[in-house]
Amino acid sequence: MKYIEDIQVDKTVPIPLYYQLKTQLLSLIESGVLKPGDALPAENSLGNQLDISRPTVRQALSDLVDEGYLVRYKGKGTFVGKPKVKDRFLSKLQSFNTEVIEKGMLPRTDVLALKKIPGNPVCNLRLELPEDEPLIYLKRIRYADDEKVVFLETYVPFRKYSRLMEIDFTTASLYSSLESLYGVRVNRARREIEAVTLNQDEAKLLDIPIHKAVCLVTSVAYAEYSETPVEYSIARYRGDRTKFAVETLR
Repeated sequence: MKYIEDIQVDKTVPIPLYYQLKTQLLSLIESGVLKPGDALPAENSLGNQLDISRPTVRQALSDLVDEGYLVRYKGKGTFVGKPKVKDRFLSKLQSFNTEVIEKGMLPRTDVLALKKIPGNPVCNLRLELPEDEPLIYLKRIRYADDEKVVFLETYVPFRKYSRLMEIDFTTASLYSSLESLYGVRVNRARREIEAVTLNQDEAKLLDIPIHKAVCLVTSVAYAEYSETPVEYSIARYRGDRTKFAVETLR
């Protein structure tokens, strides 16, 4: 393949050979030289062309498979995977659908639950509500090109925003609905992120093994000109299908 000519493995430097190959393949993927669905050469063929061992090639490819950039199909080989959803929501309030569309993929949402529930001590505390205040509970799976990316649970004060119960969230945005129904414009959120493993039910919802780590993101969102929380959410992002970007300023 022509792109092999672009890979240069330098045995005179202290950087591990597998890591040199991994980073150069990743650069080819992210630059679009290697496109989703492209097949990579067999491990022994790639090793022979670059004059490195098959285990070295296997380690580089395995890392990229684990990170979601490559996929292996038994009996067929190794292929470039679909692009990860690059989510900037740690630094910017932008909808999931917008992020997916910008990646050239098709977003979709399954609503698993939309109901009124009794107050929850943890959620009500985050929303600064009395413990017995009822909530709206919205449970969704978000997709990119029919592949599950995030399992999202959202809690909103019921008494303030009960008309949200009438909305079809398979197509509607929560923030847009708050603005159109109540004139509430969400303009900031406080978010925390950590790596966790899922229980059996959560893993089944995302179609991933239980031992696979995901990015757990909790958010408290606030309306413009207000210090009162509007929404509390818990999002579980597949680590192999998502990456986060943050811009920092001095």
